[in-house]
Amino acid sequence: MGIETVPALVVYSRNDCHLCDEMIVGLRQLQARFAFVLKIVNVDADPALKARYGEKVPVLTGGGAELCHYHLDPERVAAHLGRLGRTAGARAMG
Repeated sequence: MGIETVPALVVYSRNDCHLCDEMIVGLRQLQARFAFVLKIVNVDADPALKARYGEKVPVLTGGGAELCHYHLDPERVAAHLGRLGRTAGARAMG
């Protein structure tokens, strides 16, 4: 059996952003149910990202697709991760 990879979700955020903080807290809670790596990228550190996302942050992406922005959509994220078959139990077995 090959090595399974844990999916990554990316939050594009910025410092001093309460919506960003709320999304990250919600994602940390989802990590109790689903196996995924959470990457947090500060858009203000990269002019291209700052131009791309502007005031739209936070933006959550997974698998190259935008899953939600401004507010966490836990049902959509759970559905995305569920399609990948990555529950927390699968992480322990993988």
